[in-house]
Amino acid sequence: MNENRSSRGSRGTRQEHRPARWRHLRQRQGLVAGVFLLPAGFGFAVFYLWPALRGLWMSFTDYSLLRGSGELVGLQNYRDLAADALFWHSMYVTTVYVVLNIGSQTVLALVMAVLMDRLTRSALVRSVLVLPWLIPQVVIGMLWLWMLDPRLGVVNHLLELAGIGRQGFLGSPDQVVPTLAGINTWRFTGYTALLLFAGLQMIPRYLYEAAALDGAGEWRTFWRVTLPLLRPVLALVLVLSVVGSFQVFDLVQVATGGIGGQPGGPANASLVIYVYIFRQAFSFHHAGYAAAMAVVLAALLAVVTFLIMRGLRGSRSDLA
Repeated sequence: MNENRSSRGSRGTRQEHRPARWRHLRQRQGLVAGVFLLPAGFGFAVFYLWPALRGLWMSFTDYSLLRGSGELVGLQNYRDLAADALFWHSMYVTTVYVVLNIGSQTVLALVMAVLMDRLTRSALVRSVLVLPWLIPQVVIGMLWLWMLDPRLGVVNHLLELAGIGRQGFLGSPDQVVPTLAGINTWRFTGYTALLLFAGLQMIPRYLYEAAALDGAGEWRTFWRVTLPLLRPVLALVLVLSVVGSFQVFDLVQVATGGIGGQPGGPANASLVIYVYIFRQAFSFHHAGYAAAMAVVLAALLAVVTFLIMRGLRGSRSDLA
């Protein structure tokens, strides 16, 4: 009996010491994780958190880049913002650009991803698709600026050979925003298709086989199997695309500015919000007012992101 008591006592002692060992192990793992995360955390604090907090503070001041300082003005910048017709015009232009760009880009990328998944998974095809995304945006802006030139551009030359009159494209108030959306769609469709293609690879093949046995065609299989299971990836792609589209700047700055032109033209027809923020901060030196616009844009993007993730239930997958 003494031996049984001693054995039970030793087991109880081991069980009492085991939680302490686990706590010590978790503390060590947490310390190691913290060391590895420290460089990224430092970069986030210096290059993201601190500029964001400083921008928020500047939005309540009349900070000027010429003076290098500013005084607190409270909510005056936001009041001026609400009455600024050009600000609302820039928001409208940006929204039209986003709708055109995201609509065409998402549909084309989804079609290309499904075709790659069903017909070919060649690495060469994927490499060709991603090539436009690898080209810097400034280079793309200059390239399309010359290609769409009304007099010397190759696109207008081909249209003239086809019996279609020359088009203004980037120089036409009615065509400039759809043209910019088309350029951005050309650049990012391949990259977006690769993201969706990666999501398609996570869908089990046996689901397609079961759908085929049930007599479902390609169209019904797409709506009943592919699209529902691709929803989390599609939500992520939409968030990245929408946020990136609202932040368009360099393409508009280069393509509409041209050589000595006014970015956002003609006649402010392509004045997206980032170009207007840049103009207020660095052309008119109203950094406080520009910061207020940036804060409003950040809040808008946060709401849009929440709505997309909530509407598409991006945090949950039917595969789980």
